[in-house]
Amino acid sequence: MLVAYFLVGTCINIIISYYKSTLYSKIFKTLFMEILNIGKLIKSLNPVNGCTAWCTYCYAKKINDRFKITPDFEVPVFFENRLKQITSTRTRQTFFMTSMSDFSVWETEWRSKVFQHLAKHPKHDYLFLTKFPEKINFETDLDSAWIGVTITAKSEMKRIEALKNNIKAKNYFLTFEPLFSDVWEIDLTNIKWVVIWTETGNRKWKITAQKDWILNIARQAKEKNIPVFMKDTLLNIVGEENMLQKLPFNK
Repeated sequence: MLVAYFLVGTCINIIISYYKSTLYSKIFKTLFMEILNIGKLIKSLNPVNGCTAWCTYCYAKKINDRFKITPDFEVPVFFENRLKQITSTRTRQTFFMTSMSDFSVWETEWRSKVFQHLAKHPKHDYLFLTKFPEKINFETDLDSAWIGVTITAKSEMKRIEALKNNIKAKNYFLTFEPLFSDVWEIDLTNIKWVVIWTETGNRKWKITAQKDWILNIARQAKEKNIPVFMKDTLLNIVGEENMLQKLPFNK
C-alpha cells in the first residue's frame, strides 16, 4: 500500500512539474524574444561555387580555400548533382542558392538547368543574391524564386533600380550585409523582404554597423509593411526591444 501511495504521489508531482515548466516556458516566451539564427532557418545549397567580386569581407573564399572545394575560387564551377538535395527534401525548406557565389557569375546554361529543376519542386523557396544586377539579364515567373541584391553603403543604392530593371521576378528582397554606413532613404517599391547584418570576424578594417543606421532601414521597411530580419549579431547593437526577425515565406 505504501508503495502504491508513493507511486501515485510521484506521478502527481511529475504532472505538476510538467505543467509548471510549460507555463513558465510560455511566460518566458511572452516576456522575452527568442533570438533566431537565420542559418538554422535557411539551408545553403550551392550549385555554383566561385566568384570574381573579391570582396574584402568575403567568407566564401575563405571556406573554399580551407576545404579545397575548387582549386581557384575566381573560376566559378557548376555542380549540377547538388540539385538532388532539393529532390530528396520532403518537407518544405528555404534554400539559399548563392552563399558560395554571386548570381551574376552564373552562366546562362547553369541558370536554365537550375530553374528548370526548381520548377519541378515548387513547394520550397529559393533565394538568389547578387552585388552586380547590372550584369544580369534574366527573367523568371516562379512564385518560389526570390532574387535579391546586396547593399553595404549609400553609394550602392543604385543596385536596387538595376535589380528591378535587369531581373524580372515576382519576389525581390534586399540584404544590407554587412552594413558599412547609413543608407538614408530607400526605394522599397516591390521589395518583399529586408535582411540586415553587421560585419563580424577579425578583419583589420572591420566596420561595425551603428544602431541608427540599422533602425533607419527597419523603420522604412515597417512603414511599408515589409518584413525585416535582423541577424542575431545585431542584438547587442540595437537591443532586444528593437530586434525584428520575420521571414516573408508562408511557412
